[in-house]
Amino acid sequence: MTSRGLDDDGPARLLRRDDVQTVLASLAAPDEETRLVGGCVRDALLGRNSSDIDLATTLEPAQTLSLAIKAGLRAIPTGFDHGTVTVLVARTPFEVTTLREDIETDGRHAVVRFGRDFVRDAERRDFTINALSLDPSGQVHDTAGGVRDLGDGRVRFIGDAATRIQEDALRILRFFRFHARYGLAEPDAAGLSACIAAQHMIDGLSRERVRTELLKLLVAPGVAEALAVMDEVGILPRLIGGPTDLSRLGRLIGARPQAGDVARLAALAVRSKADVVRLQPALRLSKAEAAALSSYALAWESLDRRKPIDLGTMRTLTADHDPEALMTALASMDPSQSPPIAEDAGVFLEAVGAGRAQRPTFPLTGADLASNGITPGPAVGRGLDAARAYWLERGCSDDPSAIEALIEIAMNAARTK
Repeated sequence: MTSRGLDDDGPARLLRRDDVQTVLASLAAPDEETRLVGGCVRDALLGRNSSDIDLATTLEPAQTLSLAIKAGLRAIPTGFDHGTVTVLVARTPFEVTTLREDIETDGRHAVVRFGRDFVRDAERRDFTINALSLDPSGQVHDTAGGVRDLGDGRVRFIGDAATRIQEDALRILRFFRFHARYGLAEPDAAGLSACIAAQHMIDGLSRERVRTELLKLLVAPGVAEALAVMDEVGILPRLIGGPTDLSRLGRLIGARPQAGDVARLAALAVRSKADVVRLQPALRLSKAEAAALSSYALAWESLDRRKPIDLGTMRTLTADHDPEALMTALASMDPSQSPPIAEDAGVFLEAVGAGRAQRPTFPLTGADLASNGITPGPAVGRGLDAARAYWLERGCSDDPSAIEALIEIAMNAARTK
């Protein structure tokens, strides 16, 4: 079996952080215990820094709040009824949650009560690699076999996989996301089987939760392989609600590995504005995300696969389309069907996208026509439209001498009814 080496000194380095020491010292109390838990411990064992640090404690929320404030720290009861207090050390937030035990679950929400048993608290988590805890003395507590699974690159549910999914169906998507980030071989067979059997439960999840998990999955290192499995077993179509193209996503990642989650979603599932209209309610996309996907759709549809792109054409494209959307569209195209791009055109697009070159901007405004005697109104619009079309056709020249020609075209069109 493929395996990875773990960083034995990672947990100790995590504990040596000044902010970690500060928050642990603030919560120290007789007969109480507070540990670092979950992802930060897992990442420490992998030799990675973690920006999100969670703690579990035997303290009840009111005690956590009181002790943190007494130590001079800012404390916010962000999820007080569920046992969570956010403690700020400088500007770094630490989520401190009282140990809990599940009483009742319905696949979406859990009824819990506070407890004092770290083992019971670990048992209610999703995967073994997320059930690790680290006490202030430096001991890593592993009651579910998470350290071994982490080394083996295996994402395994704690206990019975079907039971864990019944408690919260979002764990189906988390299974694939964590496998894409931490898995080293094929997905755990028992976990995969349980996800396939329970995939209908995804339909009952809030679209916001689905969106969050999918976008996180899209930027995981093993996303292509994870999505291929999800597609094969029917889970990916259930999420997207329409056709997908894993090859386009693969090409984008290969050409632009820095592409973000929305760009990757565009390559995976968007070819036209109709796809964006479908995805927006399916994933509860934000206005900004929907706008970015729409920009991609427009860029994708505008590209003539038969026409080479020289510098003038690229200037026109960048004037008409968001450069990031244009780069995403070009990078995700099948090379055998994509237009050839001149070297200077490619350099220009990259420079505009990186902010090293200015995106072409149409040099005329309505004020320019008004100053030449055109009455504000429809005539101004006709004039600007005609001049802009001429400007685009000729590669969006930024030569000052071209402005006179544009004004003449605009004036002639404005006076034509």
